[in-house]
Amino acid sequence: MIVLSKEKLPIQKEQDVVLFRNRIKELATKIGMSLVNQTKLITAASELVRNMLRYGGGGIIHLEIISRNSIPGVRLTFIDQGPGIQDIPLAMKDGYSTGKSLGLGLPGAKRLVNEFDIKSEPGKGTTVTIIRWKNGF
Repeated sequence: MIVLSKEKLPIQKEQDVVLFRNRIKELATKIGMSLVNQTKLITAASELVRNMLRYGGGGIIHLEIISRNSIPGVRLTFIDQGPGIQDIPLAMKDGYSTGKSLGLGLPGAKRLVNEFDIKSEPGKGTTVTIIRWKNGF
């Protein structure tokens, strides 16, 4: 995998989410991603950034344009220093929520992207990495 561009975006307040969503759209458009795939990426990213704000107290997002076998994609890595997730398999089940949401966030985001990875250590924070390829594969 080749990283073609990389930037960091701090997320500390709700207003940062709008800038973040706009930046994702710019990157996805730059690589020629279809509107359907852009919408899936932005929807998944919006859910993850809101979780980062709500549960992790904000954090840093790495935005990258990547390429694998000459196919471009967008990779987003969400890093927070929040309380972490005690039970990742449980958190990945539809309907599970520690808040007052529907519990569709993490599993819903996973279904909208091509690659999804989550690492969390209680008391240290959570890192979620997602990739959406230009062609949706």
